[in-house]
Amino acid sequence: MVENVKELLKLHEGITHEVYLDNENSSIVPQEVIDAMLPYWNKKAYANPTLTHKPGWEAFETLMGCFQKISTYLGAKNLEEITFTPGETEANNLAIMGSCFLQKGKAKKIIISEIEPINVLQVAEMMGKFGFITQKIPVDRDGFVNLEILKEAVDSDTALVSIHSVNGEVGTIQPIKEAVDIVKAKNPNTLFHTDATDAYGRIPLNVRNLGVDLATVSSYKIQGPRGVGAMYLREGINLERILEGPIGTQRLWPGVENTPLIVGFTKASELAFTDFDANVAKMRMLRDKLVDGVFAELTDLRFNGPKGDKRSPDNANISILRAEGEAITIELSLKGVYVSSGSACSRRLLQPSHVLIAIGRIFEEAHGSILMKVTRSHTEDDINYVLSVLPTAVNRLRGIVGSTGVH
Repeated sequence: MVENVKELLKLHEGITHEVYLDNENSSIVPQEVIDAMLPYWNKKAYANPTLTHKPGWEAFETLMGCFQKISTYLGAKNLEEITFTPGETEANNLAIMGSCFLQKGKAKKIIISEIEPINVLQVAEMMGKFGFITQKIPVDRDGFVNLEILKEAVDSDTALVSIHSVNGEVGTIQPIKEAVDIVKAKNPNTLFHTDATDAYGRIPLNVRNLGVDLATVSSYKIQGPRGVGAMYLREGINLERILEGPIGTQRLWPGVENTPLIVGFTKASELAFTDFDANVAKMRMLRDKLVDGVFAELTDLRFNGPKGDKRSPDNANISILRAEGEAITIELSLKGVYVSSGSACSRRLLQPSHVLIAIGRIFEEAHGSILMKVTRSHTEDDINYVLSVLPTAVNRLRGIVGSTGVH
């Protein structure tokens, strides 16, 4: 396996232009974020923030500043509503498991959409081991949750509803405020959680205005370091801890806080929210240039998800018929363009994306999908380069495999 990877990497030698568009799975960390983190490894605030000495007090002060800034960006009431975790997956586990364990014996139904991210979907299903029942709400062909069915589903036995703010694969911006109002009208005791990782830093997001009880966000989704995320928990709501250990500055997540990564996450957030409107406008312009360029050069395409203002400004998901998605990613990689295919979390299982299947794409359409996400760091030259190599790559693959019979 290692030798095969070495051979693949050798094929990439000589690349002169690289464009990284796989921002669904990880991101390139800007130098400003790296520079912000560096001192906290060995120069200052490198100690445990609970200890009573200078490095400990520095760490405590630094973390309190990070709590405050993230709470402000989310629109939280105060910094006590924020818990830092090692990432989005851990934050979603804490939100869902903690909510349900607190209500065990009182309510047992969990409601999610059928296109939730894997780290919500699998956790909700896993709660069946503890007596909970999960109901999935269908979506339409653009990925919007069916609010009428949601209204019918919520009852006195509903412990938690979890619906993501923006779908990471097809960019659908969900009507979260309307969903919250529906849920709370049917059962005020039902907790409402939203995975906001693909909304944070890309669309206006204010947890108090939305009325959600819990929300989760991720660092790497906004060009921050991997290994850190955060959960918002509305004041007055309790959760059951899902991990035990020494308690630091956070009641719900034990252990020593990773100050450098939290600082990096906070810096990445600052960069995203400084000139927020300009950043969003730039991403939308680059996304549209990319999508329009692909459709101008190729036929037999399907655009996955909604268009216009109801789509996240960074997201482009296109099914390319008569070409396999993984083959396209490899072909583009050899030219220095890096994208993903299908569902990022399930691609190694060789299964079609559960999101694309849920919005009505057939097997061949799902397997031929590529996901590209632009950032504020990309340029028009980057997009021009992608458009100069992508059609050639697709036509070469189509010439090899021929027609799949899908039109």
